[in-house]
Amino acid sequence: MNPTEQAKKRAGYAAADLVQDGMIVGLGTGSTVFFAMERLSERIRQGLTILGIPTSAQASLRARAYGIPLTTLDDHPEIDIAIDGADQVDAALRLIKGRGAAHTRERVVAGAARELVIVIDPGKRTDLLSAAVPVEVLPFAATPVIRRLEAMGAATAIREGVKKDGPVVTDNSGWIIDCDFGTITDPQSLETTINNIPGVVCCGIFSEFTGKTKVIMGDAGGIRMFSS
Repeated sequence: MNPTEQAKKRAGYAAADLVQDGMIVGLGTGSTVFFAMERLSERIRQGLTILGIPTSAQASLRARAYGIPLTTLDDHPEIDIAIDGADQVDAALRLIKGRGAAHTRERVVAGAARELVIVIDPGKRTDLLSAAVPVEVLPFAATPVIRRLEAMGAATAIREGVKKDGPVVTDNSGWIIDCDFGTITDPQSLETTINNIPGVVCCGIFSEFTGKTKVIMGDAGGIRMFSS
């Protein structure tokens, strides 16, 4: 396991150890969260009782493989804790998410959670957000949305599938437009502006959850925690 994978594992395991018996747990999508699922699986075998709410088909398949019992937001609209990853985290704990094309459902789960725990490796920590912003759109609206985003200064690209011709299709049947805005000086304003474009389902900037966000970063020496 390389140093980045070791850091992810430390962060994921530390997040899983915050889960208490009887909790409803939001399960994000991505490699660091899968380490958290691995640790939750160990704790379930030791007697922990939880229910998970996955944020994607991939997360659902992985959780089932780990033996994590699942439920839905219909049955549990309030979540005790959500464990998720991020593409970038800035100094104010604002996030860019969506590399796994699951950020719309991840936002819903984050909004329903009392506590949002973000697990990262050191490469995801930054002073200012600058990563490409994924924007999920209705396919019907892709062209006008792209024009609006480019008028805002973004370099845009419809995300293409791997081992599949054509666009990536999300679990919501949307497309992903990756938008490079360069350094983002006002994430909250940009998030609001993008999300208000007709045809946009959700963008990957998460600036509204900082008050309940805890970031766990794994590194060579163990873990570091950040909260607002």
